[in-house]
Amino acid sequence: MSVRSVVRHEKWTLTPDREPDAEPTTYAMACAVCEESSAASQDVADSQSWVLEHCGRNPSHHTFREIITRPWRTWRHS
Repeated sequence: MSVRSVVRHEKWTLTPDREPDAEPTTYAMACAVCEESSAASQDVADSQSWVLEHCGRNPSHHTFREIITRPWRTWRHS
């Protein structure tokens, strides 16, 4: 008995998921000095407000990271 393999290359597409049932895109900010972070929100202004409040409480913290969680989807071309 012999074993035979078949390899097939497929074309796939990757794109942001904009379907009506897609998870929402969320935004958060993290302080690069102390690693504290804001809650994730669908409104980027919420995380930006957190940064300004955090700077007010911690005047030496000036560096932040934006964390964007965006749903993606793939599909195979026939």
